[in-house]
Amino acid sequence: MTKLTVAALQLAFTEDRAANIANVSDLVREAAGKGAEVILPPELFEGPYFCRVEDEDQFATARPTAQHPSVIAMQALAAELKLWIPTSFFELDGQHHYNSLAMINPDGKIAGIYRKSHIPDGPGYEEKFYFRPGNTGFKVWEGAGTTLGVGICWDQWYPEVARSMMLMGAEILFYPTAIGTEPHDPELDTSRLWRRAMIGHAVSNVVPIVAANRIGTEGGQRFYGHSFICDERGDILAEFGAEETGVLVAEVDLTSAKKHRAAFGFFRDRRPELYGRLVKDV
Repeated sequence: MTKLTVAALQLAFTEDRAANIANVSDLVREAAGKGAEVILPPELFEGPYFCRVEDEDQFATARPTAQHPSVIAMQALAAELKLWIPTSFFELDGQHHYNSLAMINPDGKIAGIYRKSHIPDGPGYEEKFYFRPGNTGFKVWEGAGTTLGVGICWDQWYPEVARSMMLMGAEILFYPTAIGTEPHDPELDTSRLWRRAMIGHAVSNVVPIVAANRIGTEGGQRFYGHSFICDERGDILAEFGAEETGVLVAEVDLTSAKKHRAAFGFFRDRRPELYGRLVKDV
């Protein structure tokens, strides 16, 4: 694969779960019509971001992978349109609950599951109440003529996640997210930090990145959008602000990125024998 056309979706969500899935489906079709081969919806797009508060009724919305409405709908679309859709969903596995992602391939099959590794816990983002830390390890998939890596929201802040996926062979990284205002500090706008963190991953790993976020106000919390696609230099190829609904589509040159990655020498010059401190839990 020399070049790959990718898309990020940005939209608001309501309590109407069927309408949310239908709206995402419409945008998937729009992105496919513009040539996208891998299409990224935001995190947990079936409904509102329920982790704003601790509410035990929300556990009833979790489903096993094969029974989840979001997964089922995206499987049908992927098979019809012949593309890849990394699909975020609230997974029920026995007595366990995970913030998960099904990587759906152009046959409509689930190529694998990734369970979010880093689980935040703070005002407006009470995810530890709902989700166990993922037990899959980081995942990459051979698809669309390349190797796709995916982290989920809070994972995107961690350079270790991006680097791990790159060492597993990823050629492009995707991050579905749900992030906005901070209830404990209305003056804190993390949108620029959120974007800079991922652009930093792009630069230090010499890899294109696709990030999709939701918009709209839910229970007084405003989700700030700013979805984007950047190249391996961290240069923005396509971006939204805080209010647009729609699809971002861009073509990334993976052959060029691979050449630049080799030339920069970041992976050649790694010194893993010196990095033992990274795995000490103190």
